[in-house]
Amino acid sequence: MSEPTPISDPYAYLNIVKNPDGSITRDLTNFSCTPATPDPSPQTPVVSKDVSINKSKSTWMRLYAPSSTLNDTVPSQKLPLIVYYHGGGFVLCSVDLQVFHGFCSDMARDLNAVVASPSYRLAPEHRLPAAYDDGAEALEWIRNSDEEWIKSRADLSNVFLMGTSAGGNLAYNVGMRSAAASDLSPLQIRGMILHHPFFGGEERSGSEMRLANDQVCPPIVSDVFWHLSLPVGVDRDHEYSNPTVGDGLEKIGGLRWRVMVVGGEEDPMVDRQRDVAKLMKRKGVEVVEMFNDGDVHGAEIGDPSKRKPLFASIGKFISSSAALCNIF
Repeated sequence: MSEPTPISDPYAYLNIVKNPDGSITRDLTNFSCTPATPDPSPQTPVVSKDVSINKSKSTWMRLYAPSSTLNDTVPSQKLPLIVYYHGGGFVLCSVDLQVFHGFCSDMARDLNAVVASPSYRLAPEHRLPAAYDDGAEALEWIRNSDEEWIKSRADLSNVFLMGTSAGGNLAYNVGMRSAAASDLSPLQIRGMILHHPFFGGEERSGSEMRLANDQVCPPIVSDVFWHLSLPVGVDRDHEYSNPTVGDGLEKIGGLRWRVMVVGGEEDPMVDRQRDVAKLMKRKGVEVVEMFNDGDVHGAEIGDPSKRKPLFASIGKFISSSAALCNIF
């Protein structure tokens, strides 16, 4: 088998152009967006709707719920709440992108859960920690919300933070903030699900060298994402990019949160994901690892046929986390 052709121009690969003022122009012709589907029907097992979070920042959230739950005036049992942050290297993509909409709809259906997918401001126009601020503000909005689906359908004592790629990094950092907060009631976070989380560092890892010519998200592309999203003047060993240089994980262990780390062996970031999982274990966090042979970065986003096994594993993780919490 011949080696894939290396990606030589990551900006062209990403369809973005740098502007003199530090902003970028994004070519969105390859991005297909989907409206929410608020009306239940036999063809719509999951309903969705959009709500505003902060008009001054233009941030918003798409909510997903199984259609069957809307038939009960007073639901007999509230559903787990998964707060899901989308990927895109902190630079691209949006909540309503077709692939993320489909992923969240399938997740709400297969897990019988309410899914809340918040938007966040993108870099480089809004560099980190702007996305973390927006992610945390979305949690605060949920905490205080009178929104019907959240108030009557979601179990706020059974909340999980989840994200894919940059969204996984975002879920991790919002989780770290939440663990340090004095009071989130009535929200009770039970754990984090880091799906192909986007982590980096200055020195190339073994998997980054092995998969330097990866065609999905090679290191040269990740470098551009970090260059555009990290605070000006810092490198990839900043704690936003490289969690192994930070601290505070003991708080997550003390709260008895559980963490699920999902990755693919053909993702250049897989070694970094394993390193973060190992660090969490050393800090007393219970970690469930799921690394799949042959999977590329964000495999289940691009290939819907891979979602059912993923959601089955997440379902077991959520159930066992809830059972563990009932013990203490």
